[in-house]
Amino acid sequence: MSPTALEPTIVKSATRRVVFPFTAIVGQEEMKLALLLNVIDPKIGGVMIMGDRGTGKSTTIRALADLLPEIEVVANDPFNSHPSDPDIMSDTVRDRVDRGEEIPIAKKKVTMVDLPLGATEDRVCGTIDIEKALSEGVKAFEPGLLAKANRGILYVDEVNLLDDHLVDVLLDSAASGWNTVEREGISIRHPARFVLVGSGNPEEGELRPQLLDRFGMHAEIRTVKEPVLRVRIVEQRSEFDRNPPEFLEKYQETQEALQEKLVNAQELLPSVTSEYDLRVKISEVCAELDVDGLRGDIVTNRAAKALAAFEGRTLVLVDDIRRVITLCLRHRLRKDPLESIDSGYKVEKAFNRVFGLEV
Repeated sequence: MSPTALEPTIVKSATRRVVFPFTAIVGQEEMKLALLLNVIDPKIGGVMIMGDRGTGKSTTIRALADLLPEIEVVANDPFNSHPSDPDIMSDTVRDRVDRGEEIPIAKKKVTMVDLPLGATEDRVCGTIDIEKALSEGVKAFEPGLLAKANRGILYVDEVNLLDDHLVDVLLDSAASGWNTVEREGISIRHPARFVLVGSGNPEEGELRPQLLDRFGMHAEIRTVKEPVLRVRIVEQRSEFDRNPPEFLEKYQETQEALQEKLVNAQELLPSVTSEYDLRVKISEVCAELDVDGLRGDIVTNRAAKALAAFEGRTLVLVDDIRRVITLCLRHRLRKDPLESIDSGYKVEKAFNRVFGLEV
């Protein structure tokens, strides 16, 4: 999704699958914030959501995809190419633009691609038909899930059970924004810029620290304990199941308001600045926590800017950093694969000391 991709329109259609509205989801603020910030700036690098079963992970991600407005794409293009931005345009479309051809434009909802657990690399990346390429002299490419996910959301449930090599492929594409398929000396590439969202249950195993580090943010979610909130969640779900159109109508206004806020944030993001002193302090926190590499520094700065834009400001505040720094750093503290991920206490303690907020 490019910074100019969003246009505020909540689309109603009898043919559209009914999805639980994002603004009706109770609790799980950490997960919702991480997802929204990645929509505003996909370069944050995606979200890893770890938590108990039945806590609404899939529901929230589908609700986010449904909330996002339609995007302009090149008609009949398998890669959801942007009609004017070369960075998210397939090579074929770019050649057509260079030749001065008129590009047909269509509008479609932001795609959410659900990656099945048993998916093969060919299914994910796409395949090249070597026989056709050799006999007819054309690059016959069968697009995979990464092509479908371009400018959308790629959701991997139980990512901790996925083959490490496949996780590597997903993370490489998410980081570079391109997918390259090579076979028998033939190479084909296409744009693959998407928000990568992984989820899993820590009881079923953790990701290796090297792979975890490449997810921009890490959100932890727990089963709601307060009886009043649990009752509210159950009642809302029952109300939605009983009469979805009526329930959606009830949240139409708040959905539109949030959608507009996201659109404005994307437009404002390039203008957001952060003072040098705050950037130094972010790096000081990372150094104190012995975070490997510079991903932690980069992602924290990006996330703080995205939050400032979301709040309608062009200047990052200390509070913006406070709200995102745990999400950006907690999963980068693990050096030993057998260690558990810090709940956030270490990050908060280091943040308070460096920013002089110790009580």
